[in-house]
This record gives sequence, structure tokens and C-alpha cells, in this order.
Amino acid sequence: MNKQPNFLIFITDQHRADHLGCYGNTQVKTPHIDALAHSGTRFERAYVANPVCMPNRGSIMTSRMPSVHGARSNGVPLPLESVTFADLLAEFGYHTGFIGKSHLQNMEDKPPLLPPAVQLPGTEKSRAYSEARRENDDPSAYEQELRSRWQDPQHQITLPYYGFQDVVLCNHHADECFGDWLRWLQVEHPDLAGRLGREHGDRDPRYVAPQAWKTQLDEFTYPTHFIATQTSQWIERHVAEHPEQPFAVICSFPDPHHPWTPPGRYWDMYKPEDIRVPETMGADGEVAPHVRWLMEERKGGQAKLDGPRLFAATVREVQEMIALTYGMITNIDDRIGMVMETLRDCGADSNTVVIFTSDHGDLMGDHGIVLKGPLHYQGLVRVPMIWREPGTARVDAVARDDLTSSIDLGAAIIHRAGIAAPNGVQGKPLFTPNGEPVHTGRDAVLIEENQQRAYLGFERPVKVRTIVTRTHRMSVFAEGDWGELYDLQSDPLEKHNLWDTPQAQVLKCDLMQQLVQLLMEHSDNSPNPKRIA
Repeated sequence: MNKQPNFLIFITDQHRADHLGCYGNTQVKTPHIDALAHSGTRFERAYVANPVCMPNRGSIMTSRMPSVHGARSNGVPLPLESVTFADLLAEFGYHTGFIGKSHLQNMEDKPPLLPPAVQLPGTEKSRAYSEARRENDDPSAYEQELRSRWQDPQHQITLPYYGFQDVVLCNHHADECFGDWLRWLQVEHPDLAGRLGREHGDRDPRYVAPQAWKTQLDEFTYPTHFIATQTSQWIERHVAEHPEQPFAVICSFPDPHHPWTPPGRYWDMYKPEDIRVPETMGADGEVAPHVRWLMEERKGGQAKLDGPRLFAATVREVQEMIALTYGMITNIDDRIGMVMETLRDCGADSNTVVIFTSDHGDLMGDHGIVLKGPLHYQGLVRVPMIWREPGTARVDAVARDDLTSSIDLGAAIIHRAGIAAPNGVQGKPLFTPNGEPVHTGRDAVLIEENQQRAYLGFERPVKVRTIVTRTHRMSVFAEGDWGELYDLQSDPLEKHNLWDTPQAQVLKCDLMQQLVQLLMEHSDNSPNPKRIA
């Protein structure tokens, strides 16, 4: 068997595939990420298992769908009994580390949004069992990433954490992050530590976009630089102290997620007036019901502009948001270049698989909407995924168009390390243990979403299931008889919904059957029945 490779895994947050140079964007500057793609493999049809942070991060870690691993939406932690690819790598001798934004557990002390189960008349409520599944005996085990817990100077992550032997935490977004980064800032730059967040940020009078402020931090005190520095130092220490031991480290950036606060020179790096907005921004013609609902909400002054929920935006707002997002992305790219330089300088590059991906995209003006939610347009559900094999001297980039999912990433990592997938893993390998490509063989990918809010005109919390094939995308909502069906070949911008058109009814029926089969295929088969002796 070949020597086990190292793994360096870069993850960004809320980052569309087409917001990278190597994916065809001619405005954003990403030379270091592009270099990985030019000497590796770029996946053109990589899709999320869920377009929301916690569920999809759980799927990356476990290679299982959110409905199976249990973190079905934000606010629902990944069960601690989950087996992650880090657990498996550690068992086979790897040193594992996680640096940056984790978000496998809740970050804020907020109660669940979903109402409790209805208690029928004539019934008595159990005092011992409020849920259908027993919860962990120690509730604090699921409070390790909470902002309130990190206010205690003695609080630390209990290791190993989902298989990671080392954790350096930087949770949340922009200059409102907390964790090890904030503790470092409080020691090294106490004056700045007291001037963080939107209440201390400066509003640029040229900008009208909500959630956009000039942070008091420079690029070297901003979380992106801290995460890259900690990753570089972690790699240097490991190579110096354990040169024969393989390693796997995740470098997870909270950006380019909103709020939009690129530090220092990155604030003015891109001019809003130069930004091209999506072609569907303000497009004439058919407007989907859920898009119309958001537009009417904004016109009526009811839109929530300062939170994470999607909203309708103006052309100028979208230009500003994209310009500031590009600044955040270029900042990330510069820091990836820094980590890659460390990898080369310490001699580990020749045996390290380098991976780049994101947990999900952002609508960022598609159909006039920004942020994320149950509108499964390509900008939200299609993510960048780059895999660079060690020692590659390829001149031309390799682009793969086989359908891949976030659940494939962890499965691909353990397969590349020569480790068999345990029962219940649903992802497909992407490369052999020798680094040769393996086609996924997928005819379609499944995307799940369970929201905790009722909006978009629905009376109950929104649930949607999406199937993406090589040629079409269909989304089915739990409430109502309305849905979406787009021909991705003739209508790549998803402007013409075929759901109710007579000529598409046979196709819709076929896709419905394929969706049902996907749902059955992705039901759980772990654990196996226990044998009774």
C-alpha cells in the first residue's frame, strides 16, 4: 500500500462556485485557489446535501444526508455518536486538527423556533421524555460551541471533538466571531477587542447595503488571518515533531458569509459600480410565487434585513454586497496562499492532498434575492470543490462534470487514505487509494431542507426536497401543490418553471419517481441489527 497522504482541507462559508476565477469569474481575484484548480481537479457539478450551514457541515463530516445524521437544520447539533471521517483517520494513525469555524453545534443561546408537539385532550405529558429520542445525559456536551460558554475563560472544547484531536475555534462571522480568536485578540490587542461588531463598525456613506460596515480590525487581526496563521503553525509543529505521521487538518474560514466586513485594503478592492449583477436580477416575465412573496415583503417594509434570512434586494445593494464579498474572498485567497507556502516550505506538499470547498452558496442577487433559504437556484446549491493530488505538475486543469454531493467528500477522503467506509456511509469515493479518479456514477443528487420558520407564503415551517439530474432540477415542497421544474440545458438561469406546463407532465412524473427512489436509497441502514448470542 502507498504511503498514506496528508489532507489539507479548506472550507469557506456561503461561497458560490461562480465566485472564483477558476469557475469562470473574471472579476474576483483568486490566484491561489485557481492554482489549486489548475494543478488539480475542479468539480463542475458539486451540490450540497442541504443549503444551510449545520446540516451540510454534518454531511461533509459524516458522508450522510441530514435526515440520517440528525442535524436536519440550523439549531440541531450533529449527534456526538456520529462517526466522522476524522474519527476514521485518527483510528488509522492520523493526527487530526480543526481550525476555524466548526458550527457542528449551536453557536447562540436561542430556544428552538419550532413549536412543541401538540398535547391532545385527555393525555398526560411525560416528565422524563419530551423527545422521541433520548438525549445525551450531559447537556453541556452539546454546549461546547456556544458564545455564552466561551465567556468563561476556563472553557475549552472537550477533545477529541467529532474525531479531531486538536481544535482552534473561531465561530460566527466577520468581526463578531468568538472562541480562541477572541481570546487571542483580548490578550494581544485588548483595545480592538472592545471595539468589535456592528455597534462599533463605521458605515461608509457610499454604501446602502444592510449588514455592511468597516470593521475596526486590520487584515492581520481579522479572523481570516488568525485562522490561516494557526493552520500554518499547526502544520509546522506537526511536521517538525512527527514527520512520519500523516496528518489531516481543516482550515475553515467564516467568510465570505454576511455581514460584509472585509478588513483594510479589501474593503475598497472592488468597486460596486463595476460589478455585474446576475442576469436574473430584475428580469422581466415570470416571477416565482416565493420570489414574489419576498419582493412584496420588502416593498411592505416587513423584510428582516439584519439577520440570516433571505430577502429581496435592490440592484445597488447587490452590487455592494458582491463587491464586499469579493474583497472577503480575495482576503481568503491570500491566506490560502500563505498556508500553501508553509506546506511547501516544510516539505509536506509532496504528500498532501489539498481540498477546497464551501458549505453552501448564496443567492447573491439571483432573481433579486440574497442570502440563503428554500430557493434552490444553482447559485445556492452548487458549490466549488477542488481536489489537488500531491506532487502534481499538471499544466492544464482537469474538470469533472459527474454529479457529486457534499456527502461524497468525507467518503472520498477515507477511500483515498485506504480506509473502508463503515456501514451507513452514503457518499461515493472520488479517487482510488492511488489517486486515480473514480466516477461517482450518480444519475441524480438529492438536496434536503427543513426550515424552522414559516414564510414564503407557507403556513408551516418550510420543507423542500430537490432532485438535480444532469439535465433538470425539480423541487417539491411539503405544503401546497406548487413546485419547481427547470430544464438546466435550455434554461440554465432557471427562469422558466415547467411545473404546470402540459408538455412537462411526463417528465415531472419520471422525476417524481426518481426522487422517491433517491429518498429510499438515502434512508438509514446503520446500525445493523445486533446479533443476539
